[in-house]
Amino acid sequence: MTNLAGKRVVVTGGAGFLGRHVVRKLQERGCSEVFVPRSCGYDLVRMDAVEKLYADAHPDIVVHLAARVGGIGANMRNPGSFFYQNLMMGVQLMEQGRLHGIEKFVAIGTICAYPKFAPVPFTEDEIWNGYPEETNAPYGLAKKMLLVQAQAYRQQYGFNAIYLLPVNLYGPGDNFDPEYSHVIPAIIKKVCDAKDRGEEHIVAWGTGKVTREFLYVEDAAEGIVLATEKYDKPEPVNLGAGFEISIEHLVELICKLAGFEGTVEWDKAKPDGQPRRRLDTSRAKLEFGFEATTGFEKGLLKTIEWYRKHRS
Repeated sequence: MTNLAGKRVVVTGGAGFLGRHVVRKLQERGCSEVFVPRSCGYDLVRMDAVEKLYADAHPDIVVHLAARVGGIGANMRNPGSFFYQNLMMGVQLMEQGRLHGIEKFVAIGTICAYPKFAPVPFTEDEIWNGYPEETNAPYGLAKKMLLVQAQAYRQQYGFNAIYLLPVNLYGPGDNFDPEYSHVIPAIIKKVCDAKDRGEEHIVAWGTGKVTREFLYVEDAAEGIVLATEKYDKPEPVNLGAGFEISIEHLVELICKLAGFEGTVEWDKAKPDGQPRRRLDTSRAKLEFGFEATTGFEKGLLKTIEWYRKHRS
């Protein structure tokens, strides 16, 4: 059990979509100082910048959220840079954390680390039983090395590092840039823009038959902070909402919520990605009492409303 009151915490990626919520929740729990390194001052791919971060912030705890990431298209365009940048950030941040004797390192992995054909729902014990889905394997494997490092450092050095596996996130403030957006913001943008322009159809990627699970961003932040407080074991932990929806049904739901009455054309030449995704979330509930609380339609409505208000 880690009492966060009075702790100095570094949150990499703390100015981002998920990070802003994590920072707020840490402050609500009494953290005396939350340091958010910005990329303009700290290029965390470089070891000298990581060393400077520790020298400047003197953290008790590091929560590593920062990632170079995007949807299927971005992963296919950037497999080498996504692998290198994510690997180097994680490896160097944890090594410097060990050398500086910090109390705890919280590593955020990715559902992309799971094997392509992992049995559904994904249990944490299945994470090594196969190769990840090819379009995002370099990113997924780079992030999975944080699990290897965390367990190795715990074994050799007694270093308290934990590893969390959040499912696909969504919510207000997400990245709606078509070059890098994930499925929910990409669809919301297409649907809302088409409705406003009076268009009669949209084009969606793939077949629509694959399934995904989605976790509202504020719920994910709560899970991360609960784990930071209460979880100190080597085993990885899933963070999810415990449901599964096909992309076809997801598109239908967003069209309904956004008031778009046109048709959907499926570009089957585009990749689907992993066939199915749904997490077993029982370990998070057992170990630190985390359960998602935001209903999916409610979360989607908030995200649609945010996009319409801020898209300009």
